[in-house]
Amino acid sequence: MENTPDLSIEHQNVPANHQGLHDFLYSAADEHAVATSQPQLNLDSNSVLTLTDWQALAENARVAGVYAVLNSANQTQYVGYSRNVLTSLRGHLAEHGSEVCALVRVQPFKFPKREEMENLRDSWIAELDTVPPGNTGMGGVWATTVGEIASSAMSEQEKAVYEEKKLKLRRAMADSDLSRELDAAALSDEKKRDNFIAAITDDNWSAVIQAQTAETI
Repeated sequence: MENTPDLSIEHQNVPANHQGLHDFLYSAADEHAVATSQPQLNLDSNSVLTLTDWQALAENARVAGVYAVLNSANQTQYVGYSRNVLTSLRGHLAEHGSEVCALVRVQPFKFPKREEMENLRDSWIAELDTVPPGNTGMGGVWATTVGEIASSAMSEQEKAVYEEKKLKLRRAMADSDLSRELDAAALSDEKKRDNFIAAITDDNWSAVIQAQTAETI
């Protein structure tokens, strides 16, 4: 495959028989992808925008960075970091609503490193009089990864598509844990079938009832 100048380096020189897996890996909006473009967000990190305004600025770019979410009373509710801040903010908005997620402060990172972003997050929290409720758990559960946040904002149909896509990726990457999980699931189904047959034959439903009880706890 010829080198194409218009393509970013990770999309160049991909063998034809690897194109499908390559497209899957680099089209997935996961937390491991590095931000390759940024919108016009050359604002001081102390600038606070409405969530709507920041989303409009970042709509066409993938921004990594540290961010603080403030409520409509200008009180910080959560400070986090993400390799896709826009997706994270959308998830927080879906989880907590527009009153809690009304304003945002963002410091973009052109070359995001976890340690550097964690240090800045901790620095922002230290600047406050109290730890934000979202960082203590008092403000409810705030998803901490892009995967968790995106999942919380998905419909049931979108979650099903996402899980299928994730399964295909694990198979493509020859995930050894996946084989063990599938084997365990198969054994579990076989055990359930044996218990059910035994219950019908011997009129003893205790094993079936115990299994169903364990699944609901």
